[in-house]
Amino acid sequence: MGSETIKTGRLANGEAQKSVHKERRGLSSNGMNGKHENLGSNRAGTSSSGEDYDLMMNTGDVDGNLDGDVEPVFRKARQGDLTFQDIHDNRDFFDEDDEDDSDWEPVQKHVELIKWFCVNCTMVNLGDGVICDLCGEHKDSGILRLGCFASPSSQDAGCSEVESEMKGKNKEMHSQLSASNSLTAIGFDERMLLHSEVQMKSHPHPERSDRLRAIAASLATAGLFPGRCYPISAREITREELQMVHSLEHIQDVELTSHIFSSYFTPDTYANEHSACAARLAAGLCADLASTIFSGWVKNGFAMVRPPGHHAGVREAMGFCLHNNAAVAALAAQAAGAKKVLIVDWDVHHGNGTQEIFDQNKSVLYISLHRHEGGKFYPGTGSANEVGRNGAEGSCVNIPWSRGGVGDNDYIFAFQNLVLPIATEFAPDFTIISAGFDAARGDPLGCCDVTPAGYSRMTDMLYTLTGGKLLVILEGGYNLRSISSSATSVIKVLLGEGPGSELGNIAPSRAGLQTVLEVMKIQMNFWPSLGSSYAKLQSQWGAYCNTRKQIKKRQRTEPPIWWKWGRKRLLYHILVRRLHVKSRGKPSLHSS
Repeated sequence: MGSETIKTGRLANGEAQKSVHKERRGLSSNGMNGKHENLGSNRAGTSSSGEDYDLMMNTGDVDGNLDGDVEPVFRKARQGDLTFQDIHDNRDFFDEDDEDDSDWEPVQKHVELIKWFCVNCTMVNLGDGVICDLCGEHKDSGILRLGCFASPSSQDAGCSEVESEMKGKNKEMHSQLSASNSLTAIGFDERMLLHSEVQMKSHPHPERSDRLRAIAASLATAGLFPGRCYPISAREITREELQMVHSLEHIQDVELTSHIFSSYFTPDTYANEHSACAARLAAGLCADLASTIFSGWVKNGFAMVRPPGHHAGVREAMGFCLHNNAAVAALAAQAAGAKKVLIVDWDVHHGNGTQEIFDQNKSVLYISLHRHEGGKFYPGTGSANEVGRNGAEGSCVNIPWSRGGVGDNDYIFAFQNLVLPIATEFAPDFTIISAGFDAARGDPLGCCDVTPAGYSRMTDMLYTLTGGKLLVILEGGYNLRSISSSATSVIKVLLGEGPGSELGNIAPSRAGLQTVLEVMKIQMNFWPSLGSSYAKLQSQWGAYCNTRKQIKKRQRTEPPIWWKWGRKRLLYHILVRRLHVKSRGKPSLHSS
């Protein structure tokens, strides 16, 4: 009867099996312990498991303690017909002890994914590592305390030695300085740090207050500011001054954000209740620096401001920008007496807002070097054909790079052959640099390769154009180490330090040379001084292309060296093998 019940349960795989299982689970624990004790005592004197079960079946304990359902299990065990299903159905009997064996089952643990954002480049990192996978910065580096002088691969606790060393160097430097060296003004106000994105999205916004903190830390560590540079007090720009650049509707839209906890002009251009004030402070600092420099109170200056401005147009805010600081500064310089103003924008993105404001103004020359890639790179404007309009053709010079990864050589080559010749012919009274450092090496958005030495070299080349009357305005740049080291190098040039080694023959990339030639061909119509340079570069381009064609032709007609070697070796083996076969087929003259 018990055997039939087990078979029924195994075939039905339903209620019959469950009922049998419940009946067996009802066996007393004392009875089961007795079974194990008898089984253990008998095993000591036997040599086979079959004899153990025979002995068990002959004992009185089996008759007294086991019901009929279990007897067929022993019978199958003796006959060798015991299955895993039988063991599973009678697992209470076969257990060695009554201990819980749940530890044999796989334990599902909730693994928490560790995610952290790099303080230097804001990129997300997964895992418990401490070095950023993208930029190589330590998770707890001291870049916000020492700027670019902090070690990238060690945490903040190891920065004390660097700090003490820099203090010693600064004391020696200050003892050698005279009062006439303090002619570089710095515009900065801590209230601009309050402009921030209220609620973080997928990762921290690249335009963040740490950008200014890193630059300030670098300048302080180097003893430049406070120290060698002159601080200028901040003021909020007036509505009347802003209306010379922006529409009243745009100004009111920005002001409205001061009554809103969090708002967005575009999906990536945020504002909080402090943003309007920060934008007014940034524009006011730039205006005051421009008028102060042109009036001769200071020689030059650096506007360490945010939010940036060169994307802000007449009627809209975009690209992290609210008010156009460079445009405000240019008009302030003209109000102070400058007749012609040059704006050189080396931010990796085209300053579409600045171009829109001045593309009908012949008194302001706007030159931009930026990634363009046929309009695929943000904001998509700034092609070489955009030259100005309505009688101001030639007032806009766009040098649009066709790819990423552009470095020092291409930028300096463009300066030598385009920027400086056009600027010299324009003869400005005042020069403004829209200094975005997002074309710097390591920037997560720009993906170019300009070094601090490259930025200092470009600053030095513009320095002499207007007798040193130069204002540098911070725009973009989102790698803290890149932006702080580049800004420090630029300010050192403003203070009169040389850019370093002299320039040799600058060899541009093929794409860089092609871009410069395309721009020269267009701008020759407005700047005749480019004519001689264009003819020279065109012959250089022709020689370059001919050399490339000859190399490609040679590569197509001549097989590579490894193929020559392989062909000779193959021919050698074939000949040797044939000779060897022929010699084996012929009878030997010495055979008997």
